[in-house]
Amino acid sequence: MALFTREEALRYHEAPRPGKLEVVPAKPCRNQKDLSMAYSPGVAEACKAIKEDPAAADLYTGRSNLVAVVSDGSAVLGLGNIGPLAGKPVMEGKGVLFKTFADIDVFDINLKVTGPDQLIEVVKTMEPTFGGINLEDIKAPECFYVEETLKREMNIPVFHDDQHGTAVISGAGLINALEITNRKAEDMKVVVVGAGAAGIACASFYVALGVDPANIYMFDSRGLIHTGRSGLNEYKARFAQKKDAGSLQDVMKGADMFLGLSTKDLVSKDMVRAMAKDPVLFAMANPDPEISYPDAKEASPNCIMGTGRSDFPNQVNNVSGFPYIFRGALDVGASEINEAMKVAAARSLAALAKEPVPAEICAMYGVDKLEFGVDYVIPKPLDPRVLEWETPAVAQAAMDSGIATKPIADMKAYAASLRARVDASAKRISTLVESYDL
Repeated sequence: MALFTREEALRYHEAPRPGKLEVVPAKPCRNQKDLSMAYSPGVAEACKAIKEDPAAADLYTGRSNLVAVVSDGSAVLGLGNIGPLAGKPVMEGKGVLFKTFADIDVFDINLKVTGPDQLIEVVKTMEPTFGGINLEDIKAPECFYVEETLKREMNIPVFHDDQHGTAVISGAGLINALEITNRKAEDMKVVVVGAGAAGIACASFYVALGVDPANIYMFDSRGLIHTGRSGLNEYKARFAQKKDAGSLQDVMKGADMFLGLSTKDLVSKDMVRAMAKDPVLFAMANPDPEISYPDAKEASPNCIMGTGRSDFPNQVNNVSGFPYIFRGALDVGASEINEAMKVAAARSLAALAKEPVPAEICAMYGVDKLEFGVDYVIPKPLDPRVLEWETPAVAQAAMDSGIATKPIADMKAYAASLRARVDASAKRISTLVESYDL
């Protein structure tokens, strides 16, 4: 049942002021002295300090806490290539999540560009303004080229959430699924349906977690990806099987894991029954998964089933990743978001799922308890403890990787400070929003 009507959704975006974001000054401008310091002549002192030492920009501007959510609108949610203007509400929404969950400021940058090379050149020019770049809703395979190039040519974190967010969260689930089912990553047969940004990134991340790429069977709209096919781009070719192993129904036989990033109703109960005992199914087509939760459980009662939906267990939700990954990266001045940071994020989420869940979090989801097991392998997206577990893990991984320019000396104190920071931000936001005439 829908939580809202179309009219309610449009009204939410329209009133009491259009859009979901507002730029608010962080310093007073109430008198002549304030005005003189905010702009001319006082601002010149900050400019001269930064000219002398570029690192001073972190002290005298908001750059170190400012992320650009950048999109060309070519692959917006399930809406497709609707363009940058129609995609703007999604990018504003991403800004809301960054601020709400991690107190990170965002400008959404919606670009009308002629292709990936122009997109790259435009984004590169914005490095003096932003502490990080979150690429969003850019179609594959261009998204891989764009991210790889920007990561190589910029000195700030660049992260394509459509790829890596899904990979990190589902990767956390995979880590725990391996433990629960007593499997080894290198022995897993994994079937992936959907060879777009998320599918290829997830497969790559699973390899980083120990899955043998030879055991990954990836399907696109034309069927199984194998070396006998023509026209494969370099990203799909990385996961090409040496020979055609048949249809999805054929390949699902004996599979340990199914990852779906495609369309609804692709997987039948018989296909699940043909998988290995107690399989892992992450069926993430939205709003309707490749196989429904009830059907998967009927076919294999002890399967570990995850979807993108909040009304079933094991929701794979990117909001459990990107705000905290960026928070950790920004706080240590990381020059990039590397594989070690993503793995640390996934392992921290997997570890948190084993911790006792407070009653208030259970109440939030309308359940009496949440316990580590087949129906709870990933922490709930609204669990506030994710901030204090994932963010320090990411920051520590950046320091251990040697890419942090502002290392944190006391990680325990840092972890404790995060909740106070986000709570204070939430209080400010609440005061502002409540001041509107709703």
